[in-house]
Amino acid sequence: MAKKNINEMSFLDHLEDLRWLLVRSTIAVVIMAIATYFISDYLFDTIIFGPTRPTFFTYVYFCELSHTLGFADSICVTEMPFIIQNTQMEGQVNVFIWICMLFGFILSFPYILWEVWKFISPALYKNEKKNAKVFIFSSSLLFFLGVIFGYFVVIPMSVNFVATFTVSDTVLNQFTLDSYIGMVKTSVIASGLFFELPIIIYFLTKLGLVTPDFLRKYRKYAIVIVLIVAAIVTPPDVVSQTIVAIPMLLIYEASIFLSVLVMKKEKTLELKK
Repeated sequence: MAKKNINEMSFLDHLEDLRWLLVRSTIAVVIMAIATYFISDYLFDTIIFGPTRPTFFTYVYFCELSHTLGFADSICVTEMPFIIQNTQMEGQVNVFIWICMLFGFILSFPYILWEVWKFISPALYKNEKKNAKVFIFSSSLLFFLGVIFGYFVVIPMSVNFVATFTVSDTVLNQFTLDSYIGMVKTSVIASGLFFELPIIIYFLTKLGLVTPDFLRKYRKYAIVIVLIVAAIVTPPDVVSQTIVAIPMLLIYEASIFLSVLVMKKEKTLELKK
């Protein structure tokens, strides 16, 4: 049976397509999650708990950077005064499953984007449908860059901050496994999705919901929010806060630039009509 035209499809048809999108995407995530099971030892020991060790790449790099900038050992990490403990009988089992699912989602993200593109492509113009590869590649690249940023910058900064912050020397930091894993999941996924901002702004601009003027108007608020986030997740020094804030601000500025390009293109198409 031939596929229905977008104009002939009812609300239930769209809902059915969306349901199958979610089903196929879930299957892809599960398959990749099962694949990560075979590298689970490396996944947990080296990747997940890597930021809890002073020898982690980010801490070593920042220490060398502080020496280069003449800050001596101001941002060097020599110890992590905390332990991570499991307080629930099924805690480690749950964490194992959720981490595998998390990496399953990250690894299958390009496929999920392809499914999303297939879902929205019937509503696009013919020339726009040709941009599938560009959309999937750019969106995947931005997402993976965000994940890397979250893992190598946001997580170590957050861990270092909470590990060294104390209200009194009599209080020992003993973090639960759930709280640490929750921070890892949130940091990685939130960073990955934040780096998708230019793609989101692109579609919102095409729909007429966002304009460059709107983004410029609220730029000062975006800067304040970014600086607050950077101040929360980093130690109280300018170098660390700058390293976190600059990429986020650049993403916002890139979104404005992309919105401008979309607006110009839309105006050009209207003039040709």
